Amino acid sequence: MRAVIQRVSQASVTIDNNTYSHIKNGLLILLAVEHADNHEDLEWLSKKIVQLRIFNDHQGQMNKSVVDIKGQLLVVSQFTLYAKTKKGNRPSFIQAANPEKASKLYQQFINQITMDSQLQVTTGQFGAEMQVQLINNGPVTIIIDTKNKE
Repeated sequence: MRAVIQRVSQASVTIDNNTYSHIKNGLLILLAVEHADNHEDLEWLSKKIVQLRIFNDHQGQMNKSVVDIKGQLLVVSQFTLYAKTKKGNRPSFIQAANPEKASKLYQQFINQITMDSQLQVTTGQFGAEMQVQLINNGPVTIIIDTKNKE
């Protein structure tokens, strides 16, 4: 799994000109699933995200997690995070999981991060054409890949 995590003061998903979901202070998580991903990947990623200390404490240091600040989470599926651009100008998405597997693991990830964080978790709509708006606070953007645990 690959995730782009953005610390936001607000974020929203719009589908067909209607607001589908909206959060205030918290994390926007863009999530992609690859064909080799499994339940172990989503458990590890969920725990890593909810424990990331990327929110400021009273001294302005990044020492608090989204759980510590009682923030909100918005999880949006984005298979394009697995784009391969080495050859030509049209990206290849061959590494991304097929929609059936990706949808299943996306839903399981949402359940897992809800359980791990005990916070409000909102989502995009899997497979839909979405417009995602955000105000990146910091800016703070972190990329995590379960196959490359740096």
